[in-house]
Amino acid sequence: MGSSWRVLQLADSGFPTGGFAHSGGLEAAVQHGEVRGREGLERFARELLWQVGHGALPALGAAHREPERLGTWDARMEAFLTQHVANRASRTQGRAFLDTCARIFPEPVGPVRQSAREAGLRYHHAPLFGAVLRVLEVELLEAQRLLLFQSLRGTLSAAVRMGIVGTHESHQIQHGCAPLLDEVLAACSGLGLEALAQTSPLLDLLGSTQDRLYSRLFLS
Repeated sequence: MGSSWRVLQLADSGFPTGGFAHSGGLEAAVQHGEVRGREGLERFARELLWQVGHGALPALGAAHREPERLGTWDARMEAFLTQHVANRASRTQGRAFLDTCARIFPEPVGPVRQSAREAGLRYHHAPLFGAVLRVLEVELLEAQRLLLFQSLRGTLSAAVRMGIVGTHESHQIQHGCAPLLDEVLAACSGLGLEALAQTSPLLDLLGSTQDRLYSRLFLS
């Protein structure tokens, strides 16, 4: 039962991983006029969840099953994430997640951080997420569910801060996405690393313009 409490702690919006600094590409999509109002946000959330399912869950699963090969999975994500903003965000979030977990759970996670430093990893988020949750004794399916939840919640939180929807609306959208979360989890939880895929090339293209936006609230 201890792992259940850890999952709740990791899912807490107050857990200090710095995810609040990222919008998952939403900010750029809004400024380019591709997301307008609640309907546009709901469409973006659907595309985002499928992208996480196909573009992150396979790496998470590989690292959870074989954490001793973390360097291999990290290198694969480096090759996969060719879009510079997404690549940078993955590395920034991965390092923040690992460092935070090593401070809060030093006994199980400290050795993972030390190994990552010695191996000179790029610190990509999805494989580190899988490896860390493995040593925290969180089952793979729960780890995958947590990453999907955090990806959706982070983007909806960013939408509130950008004034696209209010807090009640954002939670209505989150509630409405529950069947989709189950669908993505069922379709993608068993995918191997060879199945890594970019399912939303337009969103990826829009996200690549983040550094050129006239004004920005987020890093990605």
